[in-house]
Amino acid sequence: MADVENPKGYACPELLIDPAELAGRLARISHQPSAADADPLAVAGRTPSRRFDVVTTTPAASFGPCDPPHRRLDALATNAGEKCGLGVEDAPATVVIDLRPAEAFAAGHIPGAAHLDLFGVSLIDTDPAPLDAFLWIIAHLLAARGVDAEHPVVVYDEQSGIRAARAFWFLELFGHPDARLLDGGFGAWERGGHPVTAAAAPPVRGQWTPGRDSERLATWRDVRERLGRADAAILDTRSDGEYCGANVRAKRGGAIPGAVHIEWTRNLGADGAFKPADELRAMYAAGGITPDREVLTYCQGGYRAAHGYLALRLLGFPRVRNYLGSWKEWGDREDLPIETPGP
Repeated sequence: MADVENPKGYACPELLIDPAELAGRLARISHQPSAADADPLAVAGRTPSRRFDVVTTTPAASFGPCDPPHRRLDALATNAGEKCGLGVEDAPATVVIDLRPAEAFAAGHIPGAAHLDLFGVSLIDTDPAPLDAFLWIIAHLLAARGVDAEHPVVVYDEQSGIRAARAFWFLELFGHPDARLLDGGFGAWERGGHPVTAAAAPPVRGQWTPGRDSERLATWRDVRERLGRADAAILDTRSDGEYCGANVRAKRGGAIPGAVHIEWTRNLGADGAFKPADELRAMYAAGGITPDREVLTYCQGGYRAAHGYLALRLLGFPRVRNYLGSWKEWGDREDLPIETPGP
């Protein structure tokens, strides 16, 4: 149900942050440091420690289905503060990561953001050895931009786009306790009149030992095992041409048998932000994508699939997986079944 704090009515609104909230978070500091006494964390990727008006906290034992692996900022701030002997209002610094192309970042970005373009860094073999190696690389790149377990992370794209959604999914997969996507992206940030800079500094590497929540991930074996099962649904987030086999981007064109086709762009409104929960819920329910089923999302390489994953997480779906290898892996493997749906 929608309310003032959750106007779009999401079951898990804590997975997003709007530009005004992020701007407030970045602006609420206890003092304005000069160049001589600047906060050592005021570097790319990690904004200085901020003071938040945290009134209540949520005990770990009371977290609901939306929370794992997430924790609300108040609980994260409380735990971090207790470790350091700080008050509840001394919330940890926020790591901000810009997933746009390098030229867009150079032209202007959110102050303090680190740049990380993961586009094209893909995996087409989800067997255990290549999967482990690939995920190690991604975790290393995230830690190099300041990600650790103690600091909230905000990722953004030009809109609520696939680059940021994929970074968000990686953070969930690795069990990060507080990852959010900037709803509406940099476009919404600029339209809101929030500060933009072209200045950048080297990020401070995060000390992070990521875990792995395997229930967030699907391999080709996971998908094959669920074909034809009533308790599972395969969600194809690609374009019409790819789904119908007209646009062939692997050895074979077509779709995974039985997949429901809902292109990822339908998750967004005209403003580039996620649609309200009622609209998303109705759209997915019309295709048979409902919370009682385990949903495995796919696209070409796990980017658009991550967007579908996030949309369903916002709705509170308890079992959602992103098929990381997606069509490039499935379509290249002639031992796996395909179908060619009609237009």
